[in-house]
Amino acid sequence: MPGDGGASIAHTAAQVVGTPYHFGGADLQGFDCSGLAVYAYERAGLEIPRTAEAQQRAARPVPFDALSPGDLVFFRIRSRHINHVGIYTGDGRFIHSPRSGGAVSYGNLRDGYYHKHFVSAGRFWNSTASATYVSSPH
Repeated sequence: MPGDGGASIAHTAAQVVGTPYHFGGADLQGFDCSGLAVYAYERAGLEIPRTAEAQQRAARPVPFDALSPGDLVFFRIRSRHINHVGIYTGDGRFIHSPRSGGAVSYGNLRDGYYHKHFVSAGRFWNSTASATYVSSPH
């Protein structure tokens, strides 16, 4: 990735907003949440694990106040395990493929629902680029 940090990852995710949710999907026919992350990272030349839980385990942890576009944000929704992931885009926003019947869309970490279910964030890309800082909701 040519020195843009995770910006190209976030840009790739933004280009597929509106693509339908498809369980197990990781291409333009449809995405599940972790498939969207795999797709965006592959376009940046990075291979990451397939499931949200494996992505969270493999990523370098990132403090909430150091999030940068391209970082992954992980959630626990009606589960004891990490079962949802989104791609951070800046200013508290992230792109994800939320649920069956939905489509790739933006969410906000400041929103009560996502704020409540947020667990952690992680990074796979090289972090030498300057970060966009977002104040912590906690």
